[in-house]
Amino acid sequence: MTGAAGGPARGVDVLGVLVPARDEEELLPACLAALAVAAAAPGLAGVTVEVVVVADGCCDGTVDRAAEAGATVLSRSAPGGNVGAARDLGARHLLGQAARGRVPADRVWLASTDADSRVPENWLVLHRTAAEAGVQALLGTVAVADWSGHPPGGAAEFARTYDAWRAGGVDAVHPHVHGANLGVRGSAYLDVGGFPPVGEDEDRALVTALVRSGAGVLRTPASPVLTSSRRVARARAGFGRDMRLLAVRPAAVAR
Repeated sequence: MTGAAGGPARGVDVLGVLVPARDEEELLPACLAALAVAAAAPGLAGVTVEVVVVADGCCDGTVDRAAEAGATVLSRSAPGGNVGAARDLGARHLLGQAARGRVPADRVWLASTDADSRVPENWLVLHRTAAEAGVQALLGTVAVADWSGHPPGGAAEFARTYDAWRAGGVDAVHPHVHGANLGVRGSAYLDVGGFPPVGEDEDRALVTALVRSGAGVLRTPASPVLTSSRRVARARAGFGRDMRLLAVRPAAVAR
């Protein structure tokens, strides 16, 4: 793993997973199945794992699919499309529940992913390891699950732009920020005000605030999350937007 770490080494007692979802009945089951595998890893012994799906103005069967998978389900009654508010609702639910169980915020790790994504089986172990090393936040990378329907050369162009940072050599650090592969210690999250209630770039806003606060942020390409290559984005400035631009403008740089 590469990146900046800071603060004393602190373990965690609770690993909370945030999954905002807006009309994701088709892709959510695979997301939750992958999380169930990750949560069962032997490396998580002694840690409570809870998955929270926040239904963001859903009109389909998202809530039912989440409940069937055993996730905690929260619903936003406000109009959908505010992914920042959805992630924050899930985060504060987890932190509030931990506090009621007398688990302080610095012993809670919030791991964020997306409903159209599938985490690898070692994903939560990586987040726990980072937390125990004293890191305050973790920024991971993504990989596209399926390039079907994209123009020839799209996958190669994505790899060229997305992995350009590797040209910096062994000490290079990736520049990406993805809500689909992000983690933060609960206390650091509260210190900077959490995800802002915006419909796009809530992940970048949180990371900017964390960096400005001096929190130790680890950027690592280990354990990339598989994500959808759909071009119909749920967030206007999200990864789906990048996929759409890549289809019409191959030189578009991924986030």
